[in-house]
Order: sequence, then structure tokens, then C-alpha cells
Amino acid sequence: MTTANHSVIIARKIQILLQADNKTQWKERYKMIRDWQTIVAKAANWIATHHYIQENLKDLFYLTDKAMVKLKDVKKDEEGILNTSRMSTTYRLLSGKFKGQIPMAILSSLNSRIISTFDKEKKEYGQGLRSLRTYKQDLPIPIVASDILHIEPAGKGEYLFSLYSLPFRTNFGRDASSNRLFFERALKGEYKLCDSSIEIKGNKLFLLAVFSFQRTEVSLSADIRVEAHLSPDIPIVAETSETQIRIGSREEFLHRRLAIQDSLHRTQMAMRFNRGGKGRRKKMQALDRFHLAEKNYVNSRLHQYSARLIAFCLQHEAGVLVLKSQTEKEAQAKENEFLLRNWSYYGLKEKISYKAAKYGIAVIVE
Repeated sequence: MTTANHSVIIARKIQILLQADNKTQWKERYKMIRDWQTIVAKAANWIATHHYIQENLKDLFYLTDKAMVKLKDVKKDEEGILNTSRMSTTYRLLSGKFKGQIPMAILSSLNSRIISTFDKEKKEYGQGLRSLRTYKQDLPIPIVASDILHIEPAGKGEYLFSLYSLPFRTNFGRDASSNRLFFERALKGEYKLCDSSIEIKGNKLFLLAVFSFQRTEVSLSADIRVEAHLSPDIPIVAETSETQIRIGSREEFLHRRLAIQDSLHRTQMAMRFNRGGKGRRKKMQALDRFHLAEKNYVNSRLHQYSARLIAFCLQHEAGVLVLKSQTEKEAQAKENEFLLRNWSYYGLKEKISYKAAKYGIAVIVE
């Protein structure tokens, strides 16, 4: 058995309120943030496109031989065709287009993130396994952690801070996810607040805060294994050589999900009698609420089930978690439209793997 430290990175969604002296000032500041988001989406697509072209420049056979040399900074490599570093090519492009319209720290962070994503996926682009990403208008605005300044208490457990000269206040609400605890530990230096982003949903703003911290693993043994079976009847049946635990039930998960879908279907039928006018969005509000309710319900349940499974592994100091017979069950789910639509093998496996990695538990799929 061993005990070790490793770094854990967790993202938390924290609602933030834009502060202003009056309604007019609030509208102006909110419009500024909206304009930033539009620029970010446009810039992200430009970055991806330019680096895709650079990566495939050798395939543009109709260009001169100069295009066949290295994609390097000519100052560092005489055979290079760039007059700057590869990363700086798109930063200089964005700087020329948007300087003065948006804080350049945002574009610098965006440039690094998009290039990093591109580098991870470019091999699959070349193999035809993946198409180039397209970034939509709702892309979160990347921010640099060091630009979150002047953090101070605002009363009732909330905090004020400024970001790119705009004042904000946190709104933790009921705080069922313990977001306030993460925020306060970052202020104390126990956690590190990393580069994060701002998400806009309607008129609401959210700080997608990324925290990094050292977690001490519990004592685990690679000789102790937990075997888990995933199924629609009982979401998880986990067992060791000595004991067994059943997590969730068909009634708790599947039947509740089907009830939400039935309500959604009844609403669809009733929508035929809606009056005209007022726009499509207003007519679809009820349906959107049911879609969101189903998504939130499933996500919440899968988090609960996976957390209980990992807690079971930690309780028995198991260093290995085996998901049994999943290949066969996934094949059955693909053949059964009902199971594929209503059961969530992949989401549950993903959450189990994510939580297991936090504690150093090895996951084996059989």
C-alpha cells in the first residue's frame, strides 16, 4: 500500500453579477462583454483555420517551391518561411484586427488554448478521422487568473472582484456544490486558481473557475479489486471478494427519466393549439424546460452513482476497478434503440473514470 500526492484540477461553475451604478451603465457593460464574446468566437475560428492551412501548406502543390520548406521562424531556421514563431502568427493577426476592442490578455489566452487543442487533434485531421473544429457564438471568454483583482468580502459569504476593469460580485446561492469553499481556499492559498473563462447564458454570467490543488491519496492496494456491473435494471452492482453493494435502481433512474419524457411529449401535442405570433422561442420555452430538466436529472444521477462507487472502492482500499462485461452490453445497447436513448453507459463510464483518476484508482474495462 502506498500514499502519494498528485495534482488535481477541478472546474466549478460560479454565477457572477455584473456591478453598475445604474441600469444604463449595466447595459453598456453587459454589451461590452457580449461584444467580447462575439470577437472571441470569430478569433477562435480564425486561429483554427490559419493553423490548419499552415499545417497543410505542403499539400498546396500549386504554390511555388518556397511553400515546401519548413514552417519555422526564419530567424531561427534559414529554411523557415515565417517571420515570427508559429504561435505568434495568429496572435499578431488578432492584434491587428481587434486591438482596442478587447483586452489582449483574452486573445493571448484564447490563442494558446486553440493552438493547444489543434495540436492534440491535428493527427486525426490528417487521417480523416476528425474535421476541423468550428467554434460557435456561445464560446466562453477565456480569462487569465492573474487578471482577477481586488477580491474583497461583500457580506453574506459573497465576494467582490474586478476583471479587466469591470466590477463583479459572486452569487453562490444555496451553494450545494461547495463552490464558496473552493473560492475561499484559493484566496487562502490552499488551492490555486488557474486560467478560467466566463460563460454567458441569457442575461446571466458564470465564472467557469478552474482550481488546482494537491490531494493526498488514501492507501490503496493494487491487489484489491472491485468489480462493477453497469445495467439499466440496477445502474451499478459492485463487489469485492467479501461484500457487494447495489447503487440505484431502475425505478429511481429510468422510470423518472421516462416520466420527464412523457411530460415533454404531452407538451409537444398541446403546442399545436398555441396562438400565432410572439416568435418561435416563446412557443418552445416549455419544451426547452423539459429538455433541460431531463439533462440535469441524468447528469445529477450519474454523478451520484459514480461518487458512491468510488467511495466504495476507497472504503475497501481497492486500487483497481474493473467494469465487467461492458463491451457486450454496449453492443446490445447499440442494437436496442430504447436502451441507447434512455440508458447512459458512456456518461456513467466517463464520470467513473474521471473520479477514479482523482484518487489514483486504475479502471479496467472488460
